[in-house]
Amino acid sequence: FCCFLRFDEIKEGDVVRHDGKRSDGYLEHIFKHAAKELFGMDVKEITYKALKNKDFQEVTLEKDGETVLRFAAAYGFRNIQNLVLKLKKGKFLYHFVEVLACPGGCLNGKGQAQTEDGKPDKALLHQMEEVYAAIPVRLPETNMHVQKMYQDWLEGMDSKKVRETLHTKYSAVNQTASNLDIKW
Repeated sequence: FCCFLRFDEIKEGDVVRHDGKRSDGYLEHIFKHAAKELFGMDVKEITYKALKNKDFQEVTLEKDGETVLRFAAAYGFRNIQNLVLKLKKGKFLYHFVEVLACPGGCLNGKGQAQTEDGKPDKALLHQMEEVYAAIPVRLPETNMHVQKMYQDWLEGMDSKKVRETLHTKYSAVNQTASNLDIKW
C-alpha cells in the first residue's frame, strides 16, 4: 500500500512488521488469523515441521484430533517445483502455501550483500534477521496507514470496492493441451 502514502509522512516509530520470524513469514500471520476466524482458536506460537529440507516446512492446526489447517512454506525453485508436481498429481494437501524464490527467504535473496566471492554473507544475514526481529509487531488492521487506505481509497472495511479489489473467487478451469504448457 506504499503507493498511497508519502514516505516523508512516516516516522521511524511508525515502522512495524507483521507477525513472523523473518521478512517472509506472512504464513504465520495468516495461519494465526485463520485459526481465530475459522475455528475460534487463539494460536500464540506456531511450530514449523521441516519436510524435505529447511526450506520446505509445514504448519498444521489440529482441533479435536483432526487436522483442520495445513500450511506450507516453500522457498527456492526446487521446492516450488516439488509443490507443483504434487498439485498435478492431486496430492496437494495445503490450504495455503507461502512461496518465495530465494532459498532461505527474502533476506537471503540475490539483492542482499554477499562476500567478495559472491556467496551469501551469513554474518550480515544473521544481523539483518536480528534487526528485523527487533521491529515491533502490529496487526495490519491496527495500523493507522492501513485504516486510512481502507477509508480513503477502498471506501470502508466492508465496501463493494473492498470485495472487488481484495477478494478472489476461484472456479474450475478446463485443462487444454498446449505446446506452451510448462513441463516441470
